[in-house]
Amino acid sequence: MPVTSREIHLVSYPDGAPTPENFTLETADVADPGPDQILCRTVWMSVDPYMRGRMTPGLKSYVPPFELNTALDGGAVAEVVAGEAKGLKPGDYVVGFTGAWKEYFVSSGDGLQKVDPNIAPLSAYLGVLGMPGFTAWAGVENILTPKEGEVMFVSGAAGAVGSLVCQIAKMRGCTVIASAGSDEKCAWLKEEAGVDVALNYKNFETSDDLAKELYAHAPKGIDCYFENVGGMHLEAAITAIAPGGRIAICGLISVYNDQRRAPGPNNMANLIGRGVLVRGFLMGEYIAQMPKFYEEI
Repeated sequence: MPVTSREIHLVSYPDGAPTPENFTLETADVADPGPDQILCRTVWMSVDPYMRGRMTPGLKSYVPPFELNTALDGGAVAEVVAGEAKGLKPGDYVVGFTGAWKEYFVSSGDGLQKVDPNIAPLSAYLGVLGMPGFTAWAGVENILTPKEGEVMFVSGAAGAVGSLVCQIAKMRGCTVIASAGSDEKCAWLKEEAGVDVALNYKNFETSDDLAKELYAHAPKGIDCYFENVGGMHLEAAITAIAPGGRIAICGLISVYNDQRRAPGPNNMANLIGRGVLVRGFLMGEYIAQMPKFYEEI
């Protein structure tokens, strides 16, 4: 029998930070699956920083903007509850970009990957074993290429990606300096993620202040910087970067809600004289490396 599904719709594009008024809760009837189709029930969904960019109309990016008055989509883990398709059957769990902000959906199985709840908690397939984990690993593996004994600075270090970058860097033998936005997050980074230094960036008024603190812990400069934040963090990292340093640009979350873009870093000349590599990336570039990622992580 058809089921009624709850959905979260975007009804207006936010001006600055999103508010509840930009969204509505709707219901929709979902038909029974047809031949070679499955009915899925969303059990975990991921809310990720890139989604804010998709709430900007006309923004040219690697994913199109969300359409108004339709259900938002994103990464999700779902349970197959009816039908069969692509070898999937009721009781199986799948992960994919499925239109996650729906309680139920019908799928042909394309783009869905079966996952095993006995290997890891289902939520892990949206975290350490999912897009955030692979993003962290791919940036470290392919761009930063840290050597044992080097210093890595990570911004947004308590987040889904940053926290894994910190742990992977420690696995590679790095000294890790992490930045987060509260004392509680910094304590977690020290006690659980195992970083060497955790800085509450709210204690620093300017990028120069933050750069001085980086030099205090890395007198020869930082060798690697994993960028999740932008703004003051990027400017401080460019000030404190060591000769031959590498910067992986994953995100710039500090500016996602800005209504007017601020000027960029004023110290870019450091990149020239110090021979620094700066590279932005998307995890999809490295999708062929997924088996290696799973083996290590």
